[in-house]
Amino acid sequence: MTAPAADTRPDFWPAGVARDLGPLPASLGEALRQTAARRGDALAIAFYGEEISFAELLRRVERLAAYLQHRCGVRHGDRVLLGMQNSPQFVIAYQAIARAGAVVVPVNPMNTASEVGYFATDSGARTAIIGAELLDRYAPLVPASLDHLVVATYGDGIPSDTPFRLPAVIAESVLSATLPAGAVPWAEALIETQPPLPDHTQAGDLCVMPYTSGTTGHPKACRHTHASVLHTAVLQARWYGYDDDTVLTGFMPMFHVAGMQLSLNGCAAAGASLVIMSRWDRELVAPLFARYGVTLWSAAPTMVIDVLSSATFDDKAFSRLKIITGGGATMPEAVAEELRRRFGLHFIEGYGMTETISPTHINPVDRPKAQCLGIPVHDTVARVVAPETFEELPRGEIGEIVVAGPQIMQGYWNRPEADAETFVERDGLRFLRTGDLGWIDEDGYFHIVDRLKRMINVSGYKVWPAECEAILHRHPAIQECCLVSSPDPYRGETVKLFVVRRSGAEASADDIIAWARGVMAAYKVPRLVEFVEHLPRTASNKVDWRSLQTAEWERAKSAAATVA
Repeated sequence: MTAPAADTRPDFWPAGVARDLGPLPASLGEALRQTAARRGDALAIAFYGEEISFAELLRRVERLAAYLQHRCGVRHGDRVLLGMQNSPQFVIAYQAIARAGAVVVPVNPMNTASEVGYFATDSGARTAIIGAELLDRYAPLVPASLDHLVVATYGDGIPSDTPFRLPAVIAESVLSATLPAGAVPWAEALIETQPPLPDHTQAGDLCVMPYTSGTTGHPKACRHTHASVLHTAVLQARWYGYDDDTVLTGFMPMFHVAGMQLSLNGCAAAGASLVIMSRWDRELVAPLFARYGVTLWSAAPTMVIDVLSSATFDDKAFSRLKIITGGGATMPEAVAEELRRRFGLHFIEGYGMTETISPTHINPVDRPKAQCLGIPVHDTVARVVAPETFEELPRGEIGEIVVAGPQIMQGYWNRPEADAETFVERDGLRFLRTGDLGWIDEDGYFHIVDRLKRMINVSGYKVWPAECEAILHRHPAIQECCLVSSPDPYRGETVKLFVVRRSGAEASADDIIAWARGVMAAYKVPRLVEFVEHLPRTASNKVDWRSLQTAEWERAKSAAATVA
């Protein structure tokens, strides 16, 4: 049985959106130069009252790129770590690394010193651009792993009389009187007088290597070119109709591909204005939206829930808002209905991965479906296949989602064995195995139902159990452990740890949680700990995490039904 021919079905491509993106700039640097030439005086970035034009953005990018080349010895293809909160400095640093012909390696600012050390060693980076509040995690890496640190403070350009409440991290991001060896202040880097070297970057050159993890527990860098980065940045600008009046939010983390592409690179390539928030603060949404006239809000469902539950939120702040979009976690139907009732807005869901530098699917703005991935975007081929044979399945049948298109990564950095497991050739196309189980409805919209990969999704952040278990096994009281997801009404999922204690060990759940906070990023830390006599095993004597996972969700469903 095969699916009916495509031409027998209605066309749900969004109205007014051209199917062909046309020629794209050769590089991010070229894209920013084109935007600055066209929109030089327009607002590029707003940050708690600080306002930066596109012309000024380009000037700072060029100076930092020159500093990296002339003072840090960064050359074409070199990797550079970028560890910062959302800020103008993050945008400038990202674009400057790319302008220098180097490769951005974005690092979650919540990562611990040992995690940062791994990224430096694995990527081969010798230079890092960081926020001052993270200096204690990076300084010990000099000179063994890193040679140069450029250290930024976020509040330098914020007016002293700003009406906006500042997050604590702004105050925390300060420079001491003396910096360790190898470190220079951001301000010193930005007074570089030499011009950057000519930009010979090509579309096929590497641009960014965001890290993801797999079931092996070893983080892997996804190799993305300027072409793949620009593809999803530009297509989203076209899909959502960016124009010279578009004002977007930069509230989603920019080290993550969702915030990176829709907001950071989308604005730079299309000339839209970007309103940045370093740390999520629901009470700032209304004043920021009112001040800058936000038209598109990129949000995790948890952000929307926060705002709608605020008793002080002024509905008039959404007067210019046209689109709310997001992914990574499903929007609860009750919340989506409140958006429609109060504001006449639909939550436009999309789907993508670090390996695809954000979307492979987005819902058409004019015909979205709730709790649905949407349809394949420009030049993207998506199928649902049998995981064992890769045979394409008819519409309505559940299988693994595989995708091919310009946004697919070149492969993992120095992981040929992982590439062999991740890609499959069919009909002359190189498909990426997503590891997600889904199905296609009668209109060609994709829906997700489960995961082949073992992953926990905490408010859009990916937690990989094997990686965390390897760390947790270092605890002297843990003989054996297994991580699973547990349903959470706010985060979607939270992390639960099953522990078999060593004989004679006295550690409590609180002891283990406190210890975990010191060795892993906060979103990875288990919030629930259950002690057991033994862990279930499969026939091959492996820990049967699937049975624990199933039992945990069934227990939660039963508890919810009892309460109801």
